[in-house]
This record gives sequence, structure tokens and C-alpha cells, in this order.
Amino acid sequence: MDYFVNLLYSLSAEALAPTTAAFAIAAIGLNVHFGLTGLVNMGQAAFLLLGAYGFAISIQNGLPLGLAVIVALITAILFAIILGIPTLRLRGDYLAIVTISGAEIIRMVGRSSLLTDVTGGSNGLVGNSYRDPFNALSFLPDGTTKVLWFEYSNNGVSGWWIRIVGWALVALFALMLWALMRSPWGRVLKAIREDEDAVRSLGKNVYSYKMQALVLGGALGAIGGIIYVLPSSVQPDAMGRSMTFFIWTALILGGAATVFGPVLGAILFFVVRLFIRTLAGDFIPSSIMNGQQAEQFSYVLVGVALMLLIVFRPQGLLGNKKELTFSV
Repeated sequence: MDYFVNLLYSLSAEALAPTTAAFAIAAIGLNVHFGLTGLVNMGQAAFLLLGAYGFAISIQNGLPLGLAVIVALITAILFAIILGIPTLRLRGDYLAIVTISGAEIIRMVGRSSLLTDVTGGSNGLVGNSYRDPFNALSFLPDGTTKVLWFEYSNNGVSGWWIRIVGWALVALFALMLWALMRSPWGRVLKAIREDEDAVRSLGKNVYSYKMQALVLGGALGAIGGIIYVLPSSVQPDAMGRSMTFFIWTALILGGAATVFGPVLGAILFFVVRLFIRTLAGDFIPSSIMNGQQAEQFSYVLVGVALMLLIVFRPQGLLGNKKELTFSV
């Protein structure tokens, strides 16, 4: 019994982790792209990486926290505009290919040895060089605090402060998405997703609305990137194709075109992976499966579960089947 109680504690702690909050924010941004507008963006990780770099480099060069966040947002917005100008007239697979290529360009530029003095190259940027201004904003006293069975340092690298900020932003952006989905702007995006030719025939500038959606979703991705690197470090290879696919998994798992689907999907993605990895590590002998193989095995089972979900419930756990009329 104690084993399962401890396992439950570990799973709930994973659900509350800053990384989970960062993925939830990034999935909300992707939901603006795909769930609302029907844009098949396979390069969401690029927005996270640009946000992380913009924030970290700005802090390292002496900018205050607020300006560093603004620089991160501007960087992501400029990339969205540059990426969107030639690509938003593309549909379906073509847009997916271009966006994933754009994301890989950002990653390769970030890890280039020519930019080692700025981006840290393949080694990235260490967290100690940029997280202090964020921690200085904390109103929490030094020490540790226990809430239920969760016990963390108040102001540590991965303590209560980053969790409070991360999940507060998740709640804020989910509320914002709820309001946008019910606004005239959001209804136009949904109409574009379903039949952009019909929207264009009504005199709406489809290209402009797509650009606005790409910029907004990219800005949310940049915020997610900041939250992602605050407890750790900026590593370009950690924000590559795999991260984009994980964000997509979270979105599809929870349900696209829903308010809480991206949040639920992000939580389940990390919790299920930890659950599988823990059980495999504890009950399968190391002679059959070591720790690294258990990690890979968790990805395999999550992938199988995702395939079954797409076959039997393609709208996701919270989704509406009527929302699947994507014109891509």
C-alpha cells in the first residue's frame, strides 16, 4: 500500500511541475494555431526556443526582467511574421513541412559554434546566469513550505515560486482562450478552419487572421519557453522536433479546439510517462530493461495510446467531434 501511495505522490508532483505548466502554455498556443485556425504548425518548439533565448540573453546583458520578457515576445512575434509571410497561403502538409524546417533552422542557428558567445552554442546557457531577477520578485519567505503532501523550497530553482507563476499563467491563458473562442475574432478563426474560401467570399481577410493567430500562438509559445528554462537551462537540442511532437501529443490527447484540453493533455502526458517508467523500473528486472530503456518504453506506450485514441476518439478526451471539420 505504501508503494502505491508514494507513487500517487510522485505522479501528482509531476502534474504540478513547472515543465508541465510550460507544456500546457505551449499547447494552448498550438491550440490557437491548429484548434481554432486549422494551421498545421509543426515548429512550435522554435517559439519556445526563441522565447527562452530572448529572455536569457536579455537578462545576461543587463536588461530588467520586464524588458527581457518583452524582448522574448518580440523575437517570437518577428519569427512568426517572417515565417508566416511566405507560408500562410500554404495548406496542410506543405505548411507542416515549412514550419518544421523553420524550427530546425532556429535550433541549428542556436547551437552553431559561431554564436557560442551569445547563445552558448551546443552547450546552451546555464540557468544561474538569468534566473536571479525572476527569483528576486518572489514575495515568499525563505525556507520550505508543505501544502498537503507537496513540500518544496519557496524560492529554489524548482520551488513554489516558479510553480505559482507557471500555473497562474496557465489559468490566465486558458481564460483568455475561452474569451477569444467566444469573441467575433474567434468565430472568424473557426470559420477559417472549417472553410476559408467561404470566409474569403464574405470579405474577410483570411491571410490577416491567420497571421494574427500565428503571432498569438507563437507569443504563448515564447512564454512557455521562458517558464520551461527558468528551473533548468537553455539547451537548443532539448527544444527540437521531439518537443514539438510532445506538445502535439498533449493537444491531441486533451482535445483540440477546447479550453482545458491542452492543459489536461499536458498533465496526462507527463503523468502517464512517469507512471509507465516507474512501474517498468520497479517491476521489470534490470537484466531485461534498464532505466534508459524504461524511459524509451514509456514513449512507446504513450505513442501506442495516442494511436488508439486517434482511431477510437479522434476528438481527444474533452473534444467535440463536430470540431474536426478541418479544411487542411
